[in-house]
Amino acid sequence: MDFSIKTFDAKSTVNTSKTGCVVVGVFENKKLSAAATALDKKGEISAALKSGDISGKAGSSLLLRNLSEVAAERVLLVGLGEEAVSISEKAYVQAAQAAARNLATLGASDAIIALPAVAGRDTAWSVRSTVVAFRESIFRTDSLKSKKSAVSTGVKKVAVAVSAADAAGAKVVLAQSIALANGIDLTKQLGDLPPNICTPSYLANTAKTIATDYKMTVEVLERKQLQALKMNSFLSVTNGSEEPPKFIVLKHMGGKAKDAPTVLVGKGITFDSGGISLKPGAGMDEMKYDMGGAASVLGTMRAIGEMKLKLNVIAVIPTCENMPSGKATRPGDIVTSMSGQTIEILNTDAEGRLILCDALTYVERLKPAAVVDVATLTGACVTSLGHHNTGLFTRHDDTHDKLAAELLAAGKQTGDTAWRMPIEEAYNEQLKSNFADMANIGGPAGGSITAACFLERFTKAYTWAHLDIAGTAWKSGAAKGSTGRPVPLLTTFLMNRAG
Repeated sequence: MDFSIKTFDAKSTVNTSKTGCVVVGVFENKKLSAAATALDKKGEISAALKSGDISGKAGSSLLLRNLSEVAAERVLLVGLGEEAVSISEKAYVQAAQAAARNLATLGASDAIIALPAVAGRDTAWSVRSTVVAFRESIFRTDSLKSKKSAVSTGVKKVAVAVSAADAAGAKVVLAQSIALANGIDLTKQLGDLPPNICTPSYLANTAKTIATDYKMTVEVLERKQLQALKMNSFLSVTNGSEEPPKFIVLKHMGGKAKDAPTVLVGKGITFDSGGISLKPGAGMDEMKYDMGGAASVLGTMRAIGEMKLKLNVIAVIPTCENMPSGKATRPGDIVTSMSGQTIEILNTDAEGRLILCDALTYVERLKPAAVVDVATLTGACVTSLGHHNTGLFTRHDDTHDKLAAELLAAGKQTGDTAWRMPIEEAYNEQLKSNFADMANIGGPAGGSITAACFLERFTKAYTWAHLDIAGTAWKSGAAKGSTGRPVPLLTTFLMNRAG
């Protein structure tokens, strides 16, 4: 799908634009948006509203043809909800989604999206939301089916209407939005792939492709190198699997040479059986999504690479399988992490923290400005926050509060929201072990918090935050599939840092 910016001024108005379809908004109280009013020369749109042909509820729609004194062949009305000074974010997104669904079925080749502003949001937000909504509508999951679904023959060219004053900035934002959508798509594609295809080696090759395409550098550490680094916690998770582990370091050095990098660490368990602490069979297929952290970090790196973001960013991805076998790590085993701290493994299904702790120790050598780890870490986070907010954990001091505020703000900018959870010394009591420096689980109470407290022990040398995406990285049921989160949050966080 091709996107562009369409500029309107006193001479070029929405009703004089020749296009296959123009999309405008209407409200529940029978009122019209400014663009709809401009098209309503003979009262045909008002009549449709009054007749009840469209309710105006957010996401509702009605297609009209051959309106009087309108150059467009079709006019698509989309509901914006209750009339207000400006519409809500949710209503805008629902309207954009409704437009995408309808335009996919039309015979027109092009369309103009002319929706009103959102309260507290600028043109950049509208452009990004439109692009992401439309790309979501055409994302396909049938790449491995022997018979593919029919390809839509609908609208292929979409122009977003902006004022002349906003045109220059909108074009920059449009390119960034397309890059973001490409990163989201990559994350979703990786997540949806089956674990017999998306192996640690596949993720490593994906990182190499990104490096080649966007002039980054990449290094993939193999088992012998990991042994030399004494990453025994990471390696303990790989013991039961035939798939070789990989440790990916992907560098986008778009900033000044002396600038400290922002580091993203992504959990890459390409399949999590639970190991000897075997998971229940029902729903275990969804454990292919346990590499959601790695996928989102790779998607983010692709996005900022396409943007040529002027910031130093390094992705660090420990990736392996967690499988049961005669060689698998047992409950009760004790391992020595790269940091020298010893860990009693009480549950082999709490493996994400075991690979992340060595990665978090490794990143010290990168002298980071800040580190954000991203992981489908705990079912407890789903219990706490459901599927709406990602869990955000970090220490409580001025530096870490600032990092938390940056991440929360990026989430609010994009609708890819997070909620800050506590990290307190009291929770560390649950990680005590009689035989090692710590246990790898702290019991069911506050499970997402004790997991974050475990990781925090390996991050004392730098500014750090942890994102638990177990509830937001994928959907189950009829809508099963990767969501692409938190690529919007991470990408916007980095864009904001780049200024």
